[in-house]
Amino acid sequence: MKRMIPILLMMTLLLTGRAVPKPATEAYTYRQITMQEAVEMMEKEENYIILDVRTHEEFAAGHIPGAIVVPNETIGTEEIAQLPDKDQLIMVYCRSGNRSKQASDKLVKLGYTNIVEFGGIIDWPGETVSGME
Repeated sequence: MKRMIPILLMMTLLLTGRAVPKPATEAYTYRQITMQEAVEMMEKEENYIILDVRTHEEFAAGHIPGAIVVPNETIGTEEIAQLPDKDQLIMVYCRSGNRSKQASDKLVKLGYTNIVEFGGIIDWPGETVSGME
């Protein structure tokens, strides 16, 4: 009978659709997706942030419409005013995919729970805009 209890508990959780929360010791991580998956996600999702982690100069020269810039080099241990909701979907890119991975890792360490890294703007199939908007 004692062996049945864990099995019944697991079945109840599976059947009711209740998720088991992550243990406090298990760290969140970011997801890596392809550029095509990112494009599809942007078409389907709502209330997300596109985060460009290149320099301000690179951003001004051309970025994905609607993106905001927070350079990778400025992401440290302090709160980021432009990213107040740590559970919001944040889609991160840079030029080639290197800085976006670094920044995604830093964001997770700052407590952000819904980070998606999708590479570099060099692979972006859509339009870009210039300026600091």
